Amino acid sequence: MSNKKKIVLAFSGGLDTSYCVPYLKQQHQAEIHTVLVNTGGFDRKELAKIEEHAYNLGSSKHQTLQKTDDYYTKVIRFLIFGNVLKNNTYPLSVSSERVFQAVAIANYALEVGADAIAHGSTGAGNDQVRFDLIFNIIAPELDIITPIRDQQLSREEEVAFLNQHEIEMDWSDAKYSINKGLWGTSVGGAETLTSDQPLPEEAYPSPLKKKEPQTISLEFENGEPTGLNGENYDTPIKLIRELEAIGSSYAIGRDIHVGDTIIGIKGRVGFEAAAAMLIIKAHEQLEKHVLAKWQLYWKDQLAEWYGMMLHEGQYLDPVMRNIEAFLEDTQSTVNGTVSIKLHPYRFEIEGITSPNDLMNAKFGDYGEMNNAWSGKDVRGFAKILSNQISIHQSVNNHD
Repeated sequence: MSNKKKIVLAFSGGLDTSYCVPYLKQQHQAEIHTVLVNTGGFDRKELAKIEEHAYNLGSSKHQTLQKTDDYYTKVIRFLIFGNVLKNNTYPLSVSSERVFQAVAIANYALEVGADAIAHGSTGAGNDQVRFDLIFNIIAPELDIITPIRDQQLSREEEVAFLNQHEIEMDWSDAKYSINKGLWGTSVGGAETLTSDQPLPEEAYPSPLKKKEPQTISLEFENGEPTGLNGENYDTPIKLIRELEAIGSSYAIGRDIHVGDTIIGIKGRVGFEAAAAMLIIKAHEQLEKHVLAKWQLYWKDQLAEWYGMMLHEGQYLDPVMRNIEAFLEDTQSTVNGTVSIKLHPYRFEIEGITSPNDLMNAKFGDYGEMNNAWSGKDVRGFAKILSNQISIHQSVNNHD
């Protein structure tokens, strides 16, 4: 058995983590165990290519952890239940992935008896905090090594280092940092480093393919997406992938998110997340029909809190399990079908049908006719409802 130090590296195959393999091997004279956590962003061919790349870089062992099902069950499901959009824009496509990946990597490092754990995050973003925070909680005894952050390397310097070590690849697409996942794809770099420039069409991985509008139907059971265009899916993951293919062909779900990073600076990133945006907005519309007023109100408050905590890496805080329990408890009546019309770059919710639709109640039609009360009842109700404000006005001599 080797007596070399064992370092587990969170590995994606991108430029930053590619740099880390030969650097860590050389600098620490260690065995480098590369680990990729697949949360739905890679197919088999891509995973095989990344594994080959890891070994070419000098990895002693490469491991792919398949966590897509867990990621949906433990994270995405609650983002749907809460209609979570950071700053009313971003569906937490990458931030939720990073937190979940960090948990899996930390547990793996403990299982294989690693001496240290490493990641390729820079010193200017959120991921460094997410990884460090999770690693400190789950594996506090392990050293955390961060070559890109510690050396403040530019992408050009990383490419030069790899070329010096006879690792030549085409890094021409390194202008943008692309992170693809089940819940969306982020696009960072170039224009997103400014405050005024939009991302060009070619920066987005999914080009516009369809221009003729079409209407689709999305079915929910207990708040979860279960059917698309009349076809039932045995897992929501399959539905999400199919919906992503349909929606991205219209270039739906593109936007730029601007927000406060965990480290206190403003950040800007582009993304495309057709399935996430379609599901969240359809789910939100269905809830407007089937949930009561205060359910909707408190869901909004707790969901915003949940999204913020998740975005900032606080996934393991016990309050997150409390919020999840509340969100799940609200979903028993969130059943029905939502009709959505797709257009290039946008969509519109046309309507819903649901056995739990509160508009179907036999109490009256809004603005038209009531069936369960009289005008006299409303007159008395309005009188009582005005009492507190009337008393306040009288006591304080308001005109």
